[in-house]
Amino acid sequence: MLLHHYRLLHHGPDTMEELLDRHVVKKEKSLDDDENDLLNRQRLTSSRREALSLYRDVIRATRFFMWANSQGIPWRDVLRENVRKEFEEAQFERDPEVITRLLIGGQDALQAALDKLVEKQKQEIEKQRGNSNAP
Repeated sequence: MLLHHYRLLHHGPDTMEELLDRHVVKKEKSLDDDENDLLNRQRLTSSRREALSLYRDVIRATRFFMWANSQGIPWRDVLRENVRKEFEEAQFERDPEVITRLLIGGQDALQAALDKLVEKQKQEIEKQRGNSNAP
């Protein structure tokens, strides 16, 4: 028994519409207004969480600034007041790029302040050790 195996030369689209559908770059699916609003709200919620976390971290860090400034006001209180003002001014910002820039700037400033604080405390400890070792 002899089997004939037919091989079609072209297994492509049957219609012009199918051809275009396969080979033309398709426009990305655009989101409707409701989906855009939902995405924006999710981004803002995430940003709010990050901002609140940063605010809490800064408030916690101010505990370590116990000494007073030249007016006799503890640096802790000065820093807390300034941080609160900064956060209140940025409270209604909606541009995700600006919000991200503010959050990163705040995190960098907090880290820099803590690094300087640690360095200053190390210097004070060394100074005290030097005074206690003197005859």
